[in-house]
Amino acid sequence: MANSIYRASILQSYSQLLFQPCLSNKHCVPKKTNLLCFASSQFNPARSEVSFCIGTHLIPHPNKVKRGGEDAFFVSNFNGGVIAVADGVSGWAEQNVDPSLFSKELMANASSLVGDFEVNYDPQMLIRKAHAATFSKGSATAIVAMLERNGTMKVASVGDCGLRVIRKGQIIFSTTPQEHYFDCPYQLSSELVGQTYLDAVVSSVELVEGDTIVMGSDGLFDNVFDGEIVSTLAAHSDVVEAAKALANLASNHSLDSRFDSPYTIEARSKGLDVPFWKKILGMKLTGGKLDDITVIVGQVITSAASPQPT
Repeated sequence: MANSIYRASILQSYSQLLFQPCLSNKHCVPKKTNLLCFASSQFNPARSEVSFCIGTHLIPHPNKVKRGGEDAFFVSNFNGGVIAVADGVSGWAEQNVDPSLFSKELMANASSLVGDFEVNYDPQMLIRKAHAATFSKGSATAIVAMLERNGTMKVASVGDCGLRVIRKGQIIFSTTPQEHYFDCPYQLSSELVGQTYLDAVVSSVELVEGDTIVMGSDGLFDNVFDGEIVSTLAAHSDVVEAAKALANLASNHSLDSRFDSPYTIEARSKGLDVPFWKKILGMKLTGGKLDDITVIVGQVITSAASPQPT
């Protein structure tokens, strides 16, 4: 997980959080738990069309519940469906800047631009235009996935928000976090020295009916192993229940000082551990990462196209 922000040569600690309504945009989902099933409205006589059925769940950092947190996301039924998460960098609070403003405005802009001609249903271009239109001070990591009706899902990511594709109980695709170094992720910023859409990792995945997509902020992936994601999905066929279960699992792990989490495993691999005298006693760095948690679970569904009238 990322816990620092990169700005010029200034390091700031940061942590992520719960979903925030993307201002008042119609594509935002202003609830902690939601179900949306999208069916394509455009006719394709050659094949069945695919779309997302989506469930979401969000749990804020315990210390940020009253403020609502610093994560933001949106879902859209445009084309086969669009999902996105942005994770605001909390280090800005040290400069009396609300860290949630940048992520919320970024997602509000992205949600209003999904059908833009210049975006052309390209997640990297969506990040470009949404970032350019964001004027709040701050920074955020971000990920966008756009599903075409033919089953092609295009993904663009800057930083350490993540996505997994699960098919028949196996993870067939994973995004890779981008870091300057441990706990310092790539991020879109109001500062000129930050990253841009050109730094995004861009991928394309062919999806089929029954595939499941799990997207989240690093509050999910720093606290839950991929194997736990697969087993949790196997136990919950409903996307809303699956999203809730994954968020709760991440939250429980984040509060467990004895849990050997993905975050602490990575920290130890980078040379961060308990003092030497504790190692002599057989101790090691353990514990979950207390953080904001955003989870989006999408299941790929199909709707057969009707024959065109003659």
